[in-house]
Amino acid sequence: MGRTRRGFTPEYKDEAVKLVINTGRTVATVARELGLKEQTLGRWVHDFRARAAAGEGGLSETERAELLRLRRENSDLKLDRAFLKKASLFFAQEASDTNGKRSS
Repeated sequence: MGRTRRGFTPEYKDEAVKLVINTGRTVATVARELGLKEQTLGRWVHDFRARAAAGEGGLSETERAELLRLRRENSDLKLDRAFLKKASLFFAQEASDTNGKRSS
């Protein structure tokens, strides 16, 4: 039976990468301390440095995940707002139709 793959949060990845970059310790040392495979942490560090070199270093993995979540939430709120606007127009029309019938 195969091993299951471990999942890591963006926050965890950011902290692991910061340990390598900010402390000057090697990837191998930090990976051993955290119980990670050296290749995994090395890939995270490589990806971070590639993003930084491409000018995308302004956002960490955590910030990217938060940005994606907020964009989805914003989209949902726009749909809700559009629905509520249509519903309010419908009920306003209903109210004016009802008021018009009473005054006749």
